[in-house]
Amino acid sequence: MTDTPARLLNLLSLLQTPREWPGSELAERLDVSPRTIRRDIDRLRELGYPVEASRGSVGGYRLVAGTAMPPLLLDDEEAVAIAVGLRAGAGHAIEGVDEASVRALAKLEQVLPSRLRHRVSTLQNATMPLTRGDGSTIDPHTLTVMAAAVTGRERLRFAYRAGDGAETKRQAEPYRLVSTGWRWYLVAYDLGREDWRTFRVDRVSEPFATGARFTPRELPTGDAAEFLSSSITRRQPELAVDVSFAAPADFVSARLPASIGPLQRTGENSCRLRAVMSDSLEWVALRLALVDCEFTAHEPPQLVEYLSHLGDRLTRATAHRHVTARTTADPASTERTEGRPPSDPQKE
Repeated sequence: MTDTPARLLNLLSLLQTPREWPGSELAERLDVSPRTIRRDIDRLRELGYPVEASRGSVGGYRLVAGTAMPPLLLDDEEAVAIAVGLRAGAGHAIEGVDEASVRALAKLEQVLPSRLRHRVSTLQNATMPLTRGDGSTIDPHTLTVMAAAVTGRERLRFAYRAGDGAETKRQAEPYRLVSTGWRWYLVAYDLGREDWRTFRVDRVSEPFATGARFTPRELPTGDAAEFLSSSITRRQPELAVDVSFAAPADFVSARLPASIGPLQRTGENSCRLRAVMSDSLEWVALRLALVDCEFTAHEPPQLVEYLSHLGDRLTRATAHRHVTARTTADPASTERTEGRPPSDPQKE
């Protein structure tokens, strides 16, 4: 192999596998002399790759952890596996690694060959993850287009569906993507409204980076997460929630989003939640019902009233089933009672 850059890339790819390579084996793999391997190892070290050499009759080389992350060289199967995993994670806001996974996915998909991009899409379309229902799912393509526009400082065009169902076309200067742990938002300067806006990404469709560059404006709060929080608070009145659960705190906390806040342990099989929430009344009621245990809502009054009406609706939704069950449980008994005169209590 006479192409030095290509040989160095192949050598780096081999060294990234978790094993030690004898110099003679590397030379055989790359069809060069052991002396050439030693020179190439020195070149990699000059480029900042920490390659360790072991002493002995055979001698060997391995790549160790350094001060910086080296470029990863992936084969086709590895690239597809990572892209599919990142897409699955990006489509559901995974708390803690959400924004990093979107950035990584945007970088990876930018350099994926078309044949691998097709394989990734095929696998993604053929599978469906089981989710806890903490938020709406999102097309990973929408996230990667937005992430690339944020990084590249490109103006973005997209269609947007508001909460009341109204459809609009928007052109904006994307500032940041923010995850709340169960939902994605885009913080951007809306050119049509001439003001800062937040957009729920699950309501965005047809995103398109126009290629027009812009100089980022100064965000009013200086922090995208803080701006999003204040924006949500303005749109939704806060609810001071007080709920008791007839279940251990660990059981309940595992079924509620971590962003709601800590639970107060009141007994071995009981706990209490006191938190201020800016989510909709309907969403709060749904999350409480999904905990799958007995609970008592103490405050606020509108939540107590909503849960009461919700319980009545659910009961009515299954009322016809109970009526049907009673009339079909024992057809013979119905036949025996038809046409029979009322019984005389004194004879029974």
